[in-house]
Amino acid sequence: MSASQQHIHAGTPLGANLVDGGVTFRTWAPNAREVYVAACDPGTAFPVNWQKNPDDLLVRDPNGYWGGFFPGLSDGDEYRFFVVGPTGIEGFKRDPYARELVLDGYPECNCIVRDPDRYVWHDQGYRTPDFSDLIVYQLHFGVFFAEDGQGNDIRRHRVCKFLDVVNRIEYLADLGVNAIMPLPFQEYQGANSLGYNGTDLFSPEMDYTVRLNDLPPYLAAVNRLLQAKGHPPMTLEELSGQISQLKTLVDLCHLYGIAVIMDVVYNHAGGGFDAQSLYFFDQKPPGDNADSLYFLRDGHAGGLVFDFRKPEVRQFLIDNGKMLLQEYHMDGLRYDQVTVIDEHGGWFFCQDLTDTLRFVKPEAVQIAEYWAGERWKGIARRPHGMGFDLGYSGTLRDTLRRVIGQTSGGAHAPVQLEPLRDALRMTYADGRRWTVYQCIENHDLLDFNHGDRQPRIPALADPSDARSWYARSRARVAAGLLMTAPGVPMLFMGQEFLEQKYWTDWQGRPDLLIDWAGQQGRDRHMVDYHRFMRDLLRLRRRHPALRSNGLNVFHCHNGNRILAFHRWVPGTGRHVVVVAGLNENTFYDHSYRIGMPFGGHWHEVFNSDVYDTFFNPVVQGNPGGLDAGGPGWDGLPFSATLTLPANSLLVFAQDRGDF
Repeated sequence: MSASQQHIHAGTPLGANLVDGGVTFRTWAPNAREVYVAACDPGTAFPVNWQKNPDDLLVRDPNGYWGGFFPGLSDGDEYRFFVVGPTGIEGFKRDPYARELVLDGYPECNCIVRDPDRYVWHDQGYRTPDFSDLIVYQLHFGVFFAEDGQGNDIRRHRVCKFLDVVNRIEYLADLGVNAIMPLPFQEYQGANSLGYNGTDLFSPEMDYTVRLNDLPPYLAAVNRLLQAKGHPPMTLEELSGQISQLKTLVDLCHLYGIAVIMDVVYNHAGGGFDAQSLYFFDQKPPGDNADSLYFLRDGHAGGLVFDFRKPEVRQFLIDNGKMLLQEYHMDGLRYDQVTVIDEHGGWFFCQDLTDTLRFVKPEAVQIAEYWAGERWKGIARRPHGMGFDLGYSGTLRDTLRRVIGQTSGGAHAPVQLEPLRDALRMTYADGRRWTVYQCIENHDLLDFNHGDRQPRIPALADPSDARSWYARSRARVAAGLLMTAPGVPMLFMGQEFLEQKYWTDWQGRPDLLIDWAGQQGRDRHMVDYHRFMRDLLRLRRRHPALRSNGLNVFHCHNGNRILAFHRWVPGTGRHVVVVAGLNENTFYDHSYRIGMPFGGHWHEVFNSDVYDTFFNPVVQGNPGGLDAGGPGWDGLPFSATLTLPANSLLVFAQDRGDF
């Protein structure tokens, strides 16, 4: 006897899937002698002397897939596979496709059968922003934010949870970001990690889950946000479990206008594998130097690179992406180190991956961290490229950071703006300037544990005092250039309120946690900078020229430390001129002339000098705007004179923007 073959065929999904009357199980183990399903009621542990039952034996097809139908099983039931390997080694295995794992006992834990439709979504009216409109906020769930019922910061005492972010959704919406991009949160070994060592790719990290007894205050926060948007409250049962809690977070983000982009690691897995992991799934003998079922012998970042030669491995990763977009309503994927995939034979896998997921959800953005020499191939469509929508670039990041570092040498230090000018012009596609993914701070750059870490922008701007006027004003110029440059901008947590410290994924370093107390009033400069960033993000969203393709960097003066450029929406009357100055002295009384693309009146729609000790009592600028006329200047047909505050960014537009 063996398991029923009802509902089992070549198209039966892998993993455990609910069907009428029970559950189908299907898994890939071409080298195994036997594969069983060990199923049990919730909360039941398998006995040490668990015995194989012929009725639980799956049937192998010619391609090495094992399958069977088990009547009577339902959502919430627990299971593991039991695999007998080619040399007779046998034991329990977690399902590589397990949607959820039992919270206790990892890695000796059961998988849970889950109904993908169990969660009732509220986001039917939500639409993912156009790629060019994205403003992304990167965070790490484990250390981002957590408070107790009295408003005390408790991050130093425990790992933060998915639902802790619920209490920051209104903050993020008010800030003006329209997408969050958490670091990876697929199950990994241990409670502390950046997330790039995942071992169970279909299951959310269990340490980010709130247990049932601790749920009531989180339920109250969730229901407050739901009810504010006209939706009925949830129950404790509906909110229990890591799947429901992650889906609730995504759902609420959507209700408040925020997309969720998942950071996925398809180049490698693990920073160590236990005996029940997918590395040993078909019972590869210990010490065997052959490639494992899913992996090459090549290592990367402490783990092993996936074997992209195998269609089953490629399908495993594509299925993971499909699951995230369909079952979790994710709005996009950020792919870690696509360079590693390409270097290990994954070029065609990337083409299949991007094409498939674009077919599944065309509005979902696909972002490649691709550092090869011809980076444009990352976003080019087949046959010339891999087909991602956006590609990372270090050009603006590195040149802007270099310029800020040069200015920290003082008023007379030489500053080279030509590389920054060229960085603004850099694009992967002339007609789609938004294809460049831009940042000046990110998790890798600022990681305290990285030997090549680099300082936060305020600390770079003034290494002697990250709270000085020099640090504050230069940081405002840097952020202003990020938000007015072509491409899709990304902020790293804390960047929006002048955080000056490195960060770490370990909550045991309270000195490196981002300073919410400062942003909430303890640090006046953080409060002022946060106001500046809110208004800067609104500026980008109000003026479509800042998100469009038109660009002309027309003024670049090293001696005066001034750069100016024109942004516009082709074929419309929407035009913006950005003037960035890193001179430590103000050009008073309309004493500085720049070219202008059109004559007539230009409104000063943004002035970074306003925000220093807000409202800056000695602010300088052009509150009445500019009137452009002759003579021609900077290769443009018109010009205007302006007052340019020291270390500042000014933005002029012919209209006041969309409100």
